[in-house]
Amino acid sequence: MRPLDAFELYRFYHSGDDETAALRGVSLKLEAGEFLALMGPSGSGKSTLLACLAGLDEPDGGHVEVMGSRLSRRPEAVRSALRARHIGIMMQSGNLFEHLTVEDNMRLQMSLARKVDLSGIDRLLEVMGLTQRRLARPSQLSGGESARAGLAVALSADPQVLLADEPTAEVDTATEANILTLLRERCQAGGAVLVATHSQALAASADSILHIQDGRFIHV
Repeated sequence: MRPLDAFELYRFYHSGDDETAALRGVSLKLEAGEFLALMGPSGSGKSTLLACLAGLDEPDGGHVEVMGSRLSRRPEAVRSALRARHIGIMMQSGNLFEHLTVEDNMRLQMSLARKVDLSGIDRLLEVMGLTQRRLARPSQLSGGESARAGLAVALSADPQVLLADEPTAEVDTATEANILTLLRERCQAGGAVLVATHSQALAASADSILHIQDGRFIHV
């Protein structure tokens, strides 16, 4: 059973009479143990694709399957349950509940996934350089700390699939190296990772790179 499949995804946005095609027939297969990097210029469709793969946005055509179950065009309760059980998601914003501490956000994710294992919290916080910020709320974090906390939350329930949008965008070189080591370890343990990134170091660590432009995969 493949962790993630996407079949001919289309996504259109409308503003008045104008139509923008954010995705134009995108298909991909993400295998267990595979680390894929998604690269492309701003506006190419990277974030839209991740949102559709996570079931946070519905494609206008095509569909997504996670762990053999159809995710697209299912009731929100079904999509939420599949996300919680199988997918760790880090988007560019909205990863943390404002009224909870970093640690409590991680505990909540574990609870939603029904995978409560508090032993992993300390290591994740250490890798992200957030050990001293575990009791901070999102409003008390810098932009870089918020991004790292979002990744820690996404990983906290040990998901089969990690979808991350620019996970190393606001980190120093040492922290980026720690995050790359953690992602490679996850893949070696059978997890599947797809990251949208502009980082050449992260892309170089991936098994392969998907290049997207104008809502389509391209060969470069």
